[in-house]
Amino acid sequence: MNAAILLSGGIGHRMGLSVPKQYIRVSGQMLITYCLETMLCHPMIDAVQIVAEEEWREAVLADVRERGLDTGKIRGFSVPGSERQSSVFHGLRDLKAWGAGRESLKDSVLIHDAVRPNLSAEQITACFAALKGHEGVLPVLPMKDTVYLSSGGGRISKLLEREKVFAGQAPEVFDFEKYYEANVRLFPDGLQKIRGSTEPAVLAGMDVVMIPGDEKNYKITTKGDLERFRKEKEERGTGGAR
Repeated sequence: MNAAILLSGGIGHRMGLSVPKQYIRVSGQMLITYCLETMLCHPMIDAVQIVAEEEWREAVLADVRERGLDTGKIRGFSVPGSERQSSVFHGLRDLKAWGAGRESLKDSVLIHDAVRPNLSAEQITACFAALKGHEGVLPVLPMKDTVYLSSGGGRISKLLEREKVFAGQAPEVFDFEKYYEANVRLFPDGLQKIRGSTEPAVLAGMDVVMIPGDEKNYKITTKGDLERFRKEKEERGTGGAR
């Protein structure tokens, strides 16, 4: 069985909006619902754990039902942590508790951000397919610009080889038990230093393979990103699961 954790606990201060960006409505539905639609309709995902503040949970479920989607795969909600990886760990811990006695639950776990609404079914399939023979999968994009290293942030310290540097994306997929243990080793203080979901796996020495990412699966961080997504939806319509 494959479980998924959808991170939706961010506040989004950089956007300067009264509503967290993942709950902004575009073309009639919340950003988070675009992700959920793809996850709930994907045959390889069996359970979805959403990390979200309690005040938004009913609104999320209502939006999903409004789209005519089956909420049966939604296992439940987890409390957000103070940092991103703490939120991931809360989701893992709740899934593990729920899966006690269910031997087939913890085959793998997919982790995605609600603020990456262009999640595609094809990317999910590719991640699960690549996990065979490995312990983790990370979609990446190649660096298009020349990449420099600065030790102090003011001057260039070193020129990096662009061919050896990649930008990590989501969703990331891991062997559930190995990834859970990798996070347990960092709990609690070590989790605060983690910035990407794959970091605990790398620190634990897990075998993580890279696969091609999807440039359309960008993260909505700024108002410009939001307007880009809004324009895309207006041009092609909301459609079904992508």
